[in-house]
Amino acid sequence: MRLKVWGARGSIPAPGPETMRYGGNTSCVEVTLSDNSTLILDAGTGIRHLGMAMKQDRSEAAVAHPVNILLTHLHMDHIQGFMFFPPMFEAGSEIVVWGPASPEASLRDRIARYISAPLAPVEVRELPSRLTFHETDAQEWQIGPARIRAQAVNHRGPTLGYRIEDNGTVLCYIPDHEPGLGAPLASIEDEWISGFDLAHGADLLIHDCQYTDSEYDHHLGWGHSPVSDALEFARRTGPARVLLFHHDPLHSDDFLDRLDTELAERWAQLGGPAGCVSLATERLELELTRDRVQRPAEAAPPPAPPLRSPA
Repeated sequence: MRLKVWGARGSIPAPGPETMRYGGNTSCVEVTLSDNSTLILDAGTGIRHLGMAMKQDRSEAAVAHPVNILLTHLHMDHIQGFMFFPPMFEAGSEIVVWGPASPEASLRDRIARYISAPLAPVEVRELPSRLTFHETDAQEWQIGPARIRAQAVNHRGPTLGYRIEDNGTVLCYIPDHEPGLGAPLASIEDEWISGFDLAHGADLLIHDCQYTDSEYDHHLGWGHSPVSDALEFARRTGPARVLLFHHDPLHSDDFLDRLDTELAERWAQLGGPAGCVSLATERLELELTRDRVQRPAEAAPPPAPPLRSPA
């Protein structure tokens, strides 16, 4: 698998000179599977740039496959890029949208509340692409060569985490998550930790880390992780690499640089290997192979190269 981060910000887009290095676009990660087909994880504002890149660069092999979009949940920062995703307006595009079920309304109808007046100039039914919606909860299914497992995780409203297995490699994506809900995570047994099975032993875990510990005190129950819970979750689930995600819109590049240093120090105190945990940056590209996670451009990377963009 190969992946590219197109948006790592949480809650609301935060463009500006103070967020240029880590990025201001909201959640969106492109995953290229071993058969060259594409999975898209969430449809935040980052999906607009992804769609433009796909229009220019998609190979004939990639075009032959439908685009599968896996939504974790339907908060605005995870779906607000839909209306600006160019393949949605191409008659030849086949797009399959997966997301959490809800007793309130179908996935299609819930998304149609956003793609409709007064929020949008068109309706879902008017889009020229071939658009299909699938509701999922705790289940497994196959997309091309990938085995997908979805599981409900602790967040406000119906929310899923995903485990994607392809060609012997495993990616886990849980961008919005509050596993402790105010309780010390270290005191909770494995089987009671939300998302534990999804993340256990993954090659790469992409996980929520929106708040510092002091900020979390004022956001208890909002559905996001403080630094201490994000690191404890990573320690307990044992992924090879961890990319911390969903940066708060108030966190500038300078703030995140300091946080990245703190994360490395605290991870070392927990006994974790150096270079294993870092913060996601927009446009970061990684390749997952059976023995390492690396940047594709690196010819001979060390076992755990730093992921953070240089200051």
